[in-house]
Amino acid sequence: MSPEKKQRALAIYAGLQKLHPDAHCELDHKSPLELLVATVLSAQTTDKLVNKVTPHLFRAYPTANALASADVADVERVLRENGLGMYRQKSKNITGLARALVEHHGGEVPQNMDALVALPGVGRKTANVVLGVTWGTPEGVVVDTHVMRLAQRLGFTKEKTPESIEQALCKIFPRESWDPLSHTLIFHGRRICAAVKPACAACGISTICPSAFKAEKVGRKATSKPKISAAKKRTAKPKVPKASARPKKRPAKPTGRRNAP
Repeated sequence: MSPEKKQRALAIYAGLQKLHPDAHCELDHKSPLELLVATVLSAQTTDKLVNKVTPHLFRAYPTANALASADVADVERVLRENGLGMYRQKSKNITGLARALVEHHGGEVPQNMDALVALPGVGRKTANVVLGVTWGTPEGVVVDTHVMRLAQRLGFTKEKTPESIEQALCKIFPRESWDPLSHTLIFHGRRICAAVKPACAACGISTICPSAFKAEKVGRKATSKPKISAAKKRTAKPKVPKASARPKKRPAKPTGRRNAP
């Protein structure tokens, strides 16, 4: 990235911080364990829904030991009854990570990337959420769908995969900005720069945004035509071509001759 583009990126981020001074992690939690569990549960789920589920979960299982010794079916029921999707896999993940915490970390959440990603259901993104929010020591930038979209729209990078985008952002912004950067971009993505119909006219950084008023065409996955399954292809009725209209036969003209009797 050229020095000019880097300066513009830093100016854009400074403008976003003024627009969203309240940007923060929206997963409700009171401890590193609660944040870790909530982040695992938030996969392909909104923070709002997770915040409805976790009070019931943490009331029943307030510690790593309690969650580790829980019956997976009971945890599954808590998640299911409170409307959380993928509850079977997520119940296995959170009880499994609780057992790993008890067995290998004395029931405490470890403070390093390698130990965190070794836990069931915990990837780099989840680990960076916990490290950044709890201790302010992330080892990278959390890249979710909002961050992916805005990183491209704001001209931070042309990369399209989470890993490549994270690397590009880490090169542009100083380490102390990695955690608040992701929260700020997420807030801007939710409030103003939506995937569809972004509110460029109401955006406070539109004068320096390289995608202003054309942002909807940037940073979105290309839509593909729906695939037709093989079963539907077999049962589909063949199209019958319409018969071409045939000209009506005209009655023969009389010749004026009569047949002999």
